[in-house]
Amino acid sequence: MTTIREAPPAEVTTVHANGPAWLARGERTPEGEAFLRNAAGTRVRLNGCAAAAYGALYANVDVVTAYPIRPYTAIMMNLAQFIADGVLDAEYLHADGEHAQLSAAFGAGSCGARAYTGSSGVGVTYGYEMYSITSGARIPIQMAIADRTLDPPGDFGSEHTDALCTRDMGWLLGWAATPQEVFDKTLIGYAIGEDPRVLLPQMIVQDGYFVSHIAGEVEMPSAEQVDRYLPPYNLPFPLNPRHPVSHGAQIHPAQGPPLQLERARAMETAIPVIRRRTDEFAEVFGRRYAHFVEEYLLDDAEIAFVISGGHSVTCRAAIQRLRARGVKAGMARLMWVRPFPTEDLQKALRGVKAVGVVETNLGLGGASYGGILSLDVTTALFHSPHGRPLVTSFMAGLGGETVPIAEFDWMAGKLAQAQERGAVEKPTHWVGFED
Repeated sequence: MTTIREAPPAEVTTVHANGPAWLARGERTPEGEAFLRNAAGTRVRLNGCAAAAYGALYANVDVVTAYPIRPYTAIMMNLAQFIADGVLDAEYLHADGEHAQLSAAFGAGSCGARAYTGSSGVGVTYGYEMYSITSGARIPIQMAIADRTLDPPGDFGSEHTDALCTRDMGWLLGWAATPQEVFDKTLIGYAIGEDPRVLLPQMIVQDGYFVSHIAGEVEMPSAEQVDRYLPPYNLPFPLNPRHPVSHGAQIHPAQGPPLQLERARAMETAIPVIRRRTDEFAEVFGRRYAHFVEEYLLDDAEIAFVISGGHSVTCRAAIQRLRARGVKAGMARLMWVRPFPTEDLQKALRGVKAVGVVETNLGLGGASYGGILSLDVTTALFHSPHGRPLVTSFMAGLGGETVPIAEFDWMAGKLAQAQERGAVEKPTHWVGFED
């Protein structure tokens, strides 16, 4: 169990080797303490945006950097209100664009402040330069993303392409399917990313509109619970004029590969840390999540969907209906996409004959000529010691469309056909455009 560090007795102006004392104390305002005390133990109806803001409030972030773009904007509106009401003592920076927004969060995290930022859609791609810089410098800021389709077509609907565009930049990346998960994963993300063995930034993603704007019940913990689970941020090498260090210095080519290897090892090291911190969360808060893959009716499944995000809620209902008709279907929901849960997915899908990856994203020109996730899923299952199932993918939910039960029924039919013939029809199906 993680315990909170004791604050040093020195004055707040005292500077320590790891930064100013006020950055390590994690104090809350009197108004904030009263607010959280009154909220503790209650159930509140919040949409995903509000749940993310509450997660940042409980995490007691020091710096918030914002630039509006729907559907994530309400996260920052809520945080601005918390700050205006004195509930949260944090610096709030309204940047002139997403690149500046991420740059400011990076700078704040480099100085030892717990920083929080976010975006959606084209805003995520506008800040792209900063993703490798932030993870390469090992600064564990957190970014909330409410998915939005990239332009064109500019229809503002939910689609996972924006976050998945960043998948190889060294950020922890995972989807939440409900407002409760958004709140919880905000805390879990910080706990993992700030672990000194990891020190990687995190993207906590929710489906735009389907999660960001639809309310669900969220259990409010006590501040003491959160502080026990998530101690104050303590960067081992903060920028400090009294103890100079170099961040992002230019180096010789031969010095680059060891640093890249170190970042790769950090992503691998994150795997056991995610397991531990997820288990610790359950011990403190009583809500238990799968480490990497949520298994639903997979014990005897012959066909299975691999999916991430909010459409998994509909997927469960579809599986129940398929089961009522005698179809042995199941679901493997990816809790984290980076690091990718190769071993967990192999184990979850052991015994399954045909797998369909539900792609709410575009991976144009890739090996499957469809989506992004199926490439990782296929690679993972190709090397599975539990047998190699047939794998196909389904392009569904693009542009913010729903994925209704009828479409899951259609997908299940394609998987059943593949199981019968012993081969998939093709690597990618575009749902709604085929007979």
